[in-house]
Amino acid sequence: MIRLKNVSKRFAEKEALKDISLTIEKGETVAIIGGSGSGKSTLLRLMIGLDRPTSGEIYIGADNITAMNENALDRVRLRMGMVFQYSALFDSMSVGENVAFGLREHTEKPEEEIRRIVAEKLELVGLPGVEGMMPQELSGGMKKRVGLARAIATDPETIFYDEPSSGLDPIMTAKIDELIIDMQKKLGVTSVVVTHDMASASRIADRIAMIYDGSLIAADTPERFQDIDDDRVQAFFRTLHHKRGSGT
Repeated sequence: MIRLKNVSKRFAEKEALKDISLTIEKGETVAIIGGSGSGKSTLLRLMIGLDRPTSGEIYIGADNITAMNENALDRVRLRMGMVFQYSALFDSMSVGENVAFGLREHTEKPEEEIRRIVAEKLELVGLPGVEGMMPQELSGGMKKRVGLARAIATDPETIFYDEPSSGLDPIMTAKIDELIIDMQKKLGVTSVVVTHDMASASRIADRIAMIYDGSLIAADTPERFQDIDDDRVQAFFRTLHHKRGSGT
């Protein structure tokens, strides 16, 4: 579904990503982990075509998006859903209007069908009947769910999540993790989750890919990941166990 081939990205003097190759299979959930400034968010921007690599190729299905113009890229993006870190809902629009936004912008569907899809997707994320509410009336967890409903409204093949548990308490983080797993099961989508939360990555992912200082240093199943003999990987697990031990 997604193939990165020798992808590098440079900003002036800084090499943000170095020669990354990774294949994500159809229907797979891959968590991309790494500390702040490791390059994981840059990688996400490249995969959704918001930025272009300095060198290398990125394939979405059979399409090499690195060689595409903006119009062709827009057509590929219609097959993607994006869940932003802070939900990125439009404050001046109701929940229903937020979820319908992509459908109204990019499809010719009649209003009646759009309303039906909006209701269906909100129910799918556990928020039936909230179309008339405004974003400021929602809790942080509800906003994340509305953001997810908007992302799946166009029936994407791939959903990208940018730090989905950011700013949430452990109980709500676990609920969002369940939702990501649920979407993958119900919709059969390919999911790419960028996160710094190792516990969350271990719960949701078929495979974990770790970026460290712009390089892909490990990619494996959650079960095998903790046995990888690399100090940088082990340091991530030590942080996780320390957090658990301190009850945070």
